[in-house]
Order: sequence, then C-alpha cells, then structure tokens
Amino acid sequence: MGTGRALVIHPILREAKIDDGMRSPEARLDEAVGLAAAIELDVAYAEAVKVNRPQPSTLLGSGTVEHFAGLIRDAEERGEPIDLVVMDHALSPVQQRNLERGLHAKVIDRTGLILEIFGARARTREGQLQVELAALSYQRSRLVRSWTHLERQRGGFGFLGGPGESQLEIDRRLIGDRIIKLKRELDEVRRTRDLHRKARDRVPYPVVALVGYTNAGKSSLFNRMAGADVFAKNLLFATLDPTMRGIELPTGRKVILSDTVGFISDLPTHLVAAFRATLEEVQAAGIVLHVRDIAHPDTEAQKADVEAVLRDLDIDPSQDGRVVEVLNKIDLLDAATRDALLAQAARNDHMQAVSALTGEGLPGLFGLLDRHMTMDRQTVDLAVRIDDGAALAWLYQRGDVLERRDDDSFAHLQIALDPADLARFERRYDYHPAT
Repeated sequence: MGTGRALVIHPILREAKIDDGMRSPEARLDEAVGLAAAIELDVAYAEAVKVNRPQPSTLLGSGTVEHFAGLIRDAEERGEPIDLVVMDHALSPVQQRNLERGLHAKVIDRTGLILEIFGARARTREGQLQVELAALSYQRSRLVRSWTHLERQRGGFGFLGGPGESQLEIDRRLIGDRIIKLKRELDEVRRTRDLHRKARDRVPYPVVALVGYTNAGKSSLFNRMAGADVFAKNLLFATLDPTMRGIELPTGRKVILSDTVGFISDLPTHLVAAFRATLEEVQAAGIVLHVRDIAHPDTEAQKADVEAVLRDLDIDPSQDGRVVEVLNKIDLLDAATRDALLAQAARNDHMQAVSALTGEGLPGLFGLLDRHMTMDRQTVDLAVRIDDGAALAWLYQRGDVLERRDDDSFAHLQIALDPADLARFERRYDYHPAT
C-alpha cells in the first residue's frame, strides 16, 4: 500500500504564451496541486519547470528528469517516500513508461488524474458509466492499473495504485467488449433521462442551471438557494453529476434548480462525454447562472474557460439573454473592491454579487430570477368556460391575471403569460376568442 505522497510537476512549454487570458505557470501549478488534493493525495513537493524542447521520449529534458529523480531518492532516504508523480500535461504511453523508469515512481498525467477524480465523484448511473467509458478509452493504448476484477485502493479507476506488474497487460478484447456493453447501457440510461426531461416539460417548471469553473462555489450556492444538502467542499470537482431541486421564487413562481459539474481548463478529450448529462440540462435551461469565484486571482481566465464551453453548446454569453453572471465569494474581498463590485452589479440586470457562505445578495438574486422569468411574457385576452376550474386554476398558477370579467358562461381574462406556457395552455385546454 502506498503512502499517498505525491510530487506534482507542471511543465511550462516554450510555445505556451502567457496572454489572451491564460493563467500564469504558478496558477496552473496551484490548480494541479488542488486536483491532487481532491483525491486526498499528500503533495510533498510541487514545481513548475520550463521545457524548451519537449522530448518525444520523456517530454522533460534528461537533466530535469534527473533533478526530480534526485528529489525522490532524497525523500526515500529521509523515510518519506514519494510513490506518485503527477505530470500536469498529457503524456503519451511511451513518455509515461520512460518517466516511470527514470524516476523510479508511478507516473500519471493530467488525464489520468482527472479520471481518478471523476471515478471517485460520480454518483448517478450515467455519470459512472460515462467515466468508466472514458477510462477504458484512455487505457487502450497504455499499461493500466485496474479492471473490474482487480483491486482498487481509492474508489477511482486505479491509476494511482494497482495490483502489480502481473496484471498490467489487460486483454484488449475484454476492453473492447466492455466498451460495447457500456455504450449499450448508456443508450438505455439516456432514453430514460429523455423521458424524465419530457415529463418535466409537461409539468412544466423552467430550469435554472448553475454553471461555473470548478470550485467556484456552485454547490454551496445551490444548497443556500434550495435548502439542499449537496456535497459541497473546497475541492476541485467536488460535484460531478447533475442535482436538481424545485424552489419557489418570491412571486410564488416555481423553478427547477440544476447544479452541474464544474468546468476546467484543458479538459481531456476523453472526458468531454462525461459532461454530457449536465451539459444537456444547460442547453435546455431557461436561465443559466454562471457562478464565478470573484475573489480568485484567475477569475477572468476562469470566466473565459467557462464561456468557451458555453459557446461549444451554442450558448453565446455575450448575446444570449439567458446567461446571468453570479459573482460569488464577495465576503473574501476587501471593502473597496466589494463596494465597487456591488455598484457594478446594481447597474447590470445580468449580474448579481453574492456570498453563498453568508447569504448576502441572495434576495437580490431571487428577485433577478423573477424578473428574467417574466420579461418575455406577453399579454393576451382569453375566454375560458367559467365551469372549467382546471383551466382557470392553471392560468392563475402560470400567469399574472391583469383583468377578469365574468358573464353567465365565460371568464374573460387579460393575462400575462410566457410564450411557452401559452402554447401549452392552447394544447391542453378549450378556450374561446375573448370578447
């Protein structure tokens, strides 16, 4: 059993330029350390190193490899062995094997590390299937440390530990068969989820989706808004699967609040599908709350990463009126910065400053949601049979009745309704032209 002590390396490639909102090497190293901490690794040492000429065999230069091998030897001699090296970059199978030989330690790259986190965090059936599928796709071309019949040490996918050299070569046919089976199971899960979504459309309550960079405080905000008990901790990727709760706005309007997985820069391509369950909820949402950690030094870079993902979903934050920025963690700002931010948010109906920790700004956020939910309403005149209690109750629940006049047979209503609700009413109930 390993000690869980890890060495984290962030390679700074010469062609990577620190501009266009990109993070500094120090910030990227801090994020890599945070990812390691998310699966309870004890980061004994972390360093960002320049790589002027990436080596096909090891990525790092030979002198750099020897430098880190020396650190690992020194730690071993002190009785504080380092079992794992986390490389915050994608590695080819050859580079991974050669680094393990050169460093005399287990090596995983950024993809393997995030797969471990996803494997430990996935809770819903679809999330678990998607992560296993991503893990198998990743494992196809390299030595692997886990399979369904092998031991696991952390509840992830075994990249951190493993059963030993005798089990490292997994039968490719078994992997292929398992992938085929997983895809079949995922199709079934998706069909079930589509049925659930259609059932929600018939309810219908608008969906408010929370998105944001990982660790921006989405789950804490979700808990504060919904009175729920979603796992919320100061960890990267603390939440993987979508969580949904019904909440009531100040006007009595009901909406479905949906928490989603946090986004992250340079997400490995293997893992994009693992986001699909939550991202589909975002696409269908009536309002998208982009939760930002406004106190983080890289908040602008994180914003750019999230907006890039949203654009991939055909949601342009600069043009789509559904997107609202929620500037979270204002309790961590100094007084001057906080006051300036509150003044800025007060002038913008697509922005709200809050603290999920203290609850400050939450009434304003609920009011903003109410306004956004009603801004597209149209006023129509309807005549409904006075004995059709179900239709009248539906209209009173979904809309704002501005005027009502009854005669012997009909209730003549002037009512403000969302276009979608009006269409649903027309499909469901009998009504007559207003007179």
